Amino acid sequence: MRSFINSFVISLLMLSCSSPKKTDSFYVVNQPAEFESQEAIWLIWPSTDHKEGESVEQVTLAIVEALMGNIEIVITCKDKELMAHAQETLKKHFGELTKLKLLQLPSIEIWARDMGPIFVETNHNTMAMADFNFNSWGYSDTLNIDTKTEELYDERVAKHFQLPVISSTMISEGGNREVNGRGTLITTEAVEMDRNPHMTKEEMEKEYKRLLGVKKIIWLKKGLVEDDHTFLGPVTTLDGHTAYTVVTTNGHVDEFARFVNDSTILFAKVDSVDLGDPIAFENHKRMEENYRILSEATDQDGKPFTIIEMPLPGTIFSSMSPGDYVYDYIKTLDYRDGSTFPNGDNVKVMAALSYLNFIITNKVVIGQTSWREGMPDELKLKDEKAKHILQSVFPDRKVIMIDALAVNLGGGGIHCISMHQPTFPTH
Repeated sequence: MRSFINSFVISLLMLSCSSPKKTDSFYVVNQPAEFESQEAIWLIWPSTDHKEGESVEQVTLAIVEALMGNIEIVITCKDKELMAHAQETLKKHFGELTKLKLLQLPSIEIWARDMGPIFVETNHNTMAMADFNFNSWGYSDTLNIDTKTEELYDERVAKHFQLPVISSTMISEGGNREVNGRGTLITTEAVEMDRNPHMTKEEMEKEYKRLLGVKKIIWLKKGLVEDDHTFLGPVTTLDGHTAYTVVTTNGHVDEFARFVNDSTILFAKVDSVDLGDPIAFENHKRMEENYRILSEATDQDGKPFTIIEMPLPGTIFSSMSPGDYVYDYIKTLDYRDGSTFPNGDNVKVMAALSYLNFIITNKVVIGQTSWREGMPDELKLKDEKAKHILQSVFPDRKVIMIDALAVNLGGGGIHCISMHQPTFPTH
C-alpha cells in the first residue's frame, strides 16, 4: 500500500503576462546539451487526452515514476483547479515526492520541448533564457491568443528565475534543434523554412548563433512522413486507404536524429523488409538523404561524427472519431491537396511514434515502446532492440521503456513533452 504524502513540495506561480526585462548586455556562449548535467526536468500536466481512452496523464505518471528520486521534477499546471487535481493524483500514486514541484503556469498544450524554457549560458557565466517566436507549429499565427499563451511560457519561467531574456522574431521549436553542447546544431530545413518563409538560411543561422551560442549549423532536409503537416492532406497507406497525421510538426529532428554525446548521433533507419510499404519507402528516401548529409558533415572543430543507426518501429495506426480532441481539430483544417475531411466518419490516423524521441536525464533514459497486446511480435523485437541500443550508448544510465501512444496520438513523443534544465554554472 503506497503511503500518503507527508511532505509534498508545491510552489505556486501567479504570474502576469508581462515579460521579464530584456537586456542586450548579455550574449550567449552556449546551450548545454541534454546529455550533460541537469538540475531538473520540466513537464506540463495534461488537461485533456488526444483520443478518448488513451490517457496522457498515465504517460506523465509513468515518466514521473521512472525519474522520481533521481532528479528534481517540475510540473506546471495551467490553473489552480488542474494543480489541485495533479497534487491529489500524484499523492495517490506515489506518496512523498521530495524532489517534485508543482507550479501554476498558463499553457494550452503539453509540448514543453517546443515552447518551454531554453536555458543558455552567457558570457557572464550565468544563465539566460533564449526566446524564439512561436506560431503553433505552423497551424496558426503569432497573434492567436492561445498561441501567444504558449509563446509566453518560457518568459514566465524566466521571470520565476529572474533570468534575462534574449528574444527573436524568428520562429523555431525546441524539438527541431539538437545541440552537442560544443557549438554544433542540427535542424531540419523543411520545418525552419516553413516557419520563416521570409528569412534566408544565413539570416536564421545568425539568430541560432545569437540565441544559442552555436558556431556551426547542419541542415537536414525532411523529417518522417508520420510527422508531415496534417493540412498537407492524408497519406496513402499500404492497403490503399488513407491516413491522417495528428497535428504534427512537419519534420522535427528529435524524431530521427539525436546527439547522445558531443560526437555521436543516433539516427533513424528503415528496415529493408518494410520497403514495400509506401510510407516506409518514403521515409527511407528521406533518411538516406539526411544520412548522406550527416556522414559528410563535421562538427564545430572539423571532426566527423560517429553515426549509430536506430530502427524505426514502422507506422503505428489508430482510429479517431468525432469527440476525440485531435479529430475535432483536424476536421477544421483546410487541406492543401484539395481533399475534404470526412466529417462525422471515423478516420485512420498515424501516431508520431519513434524510438529516437527519448528523454535523457542524469541517471535515467526513458524510451518509447511500440508493441501492445495483439500486435505483431516483430514490434516487440524492435522495442527490445531499441532498448539495447539506448543502453549501449548510455552505459552509465538506466534505460526504462514506456508505452507513450497516448502522447504520440497528439503529434509528438515523450521528448516533446519534456524540457531539461541544465545545471547552472557556479559563480
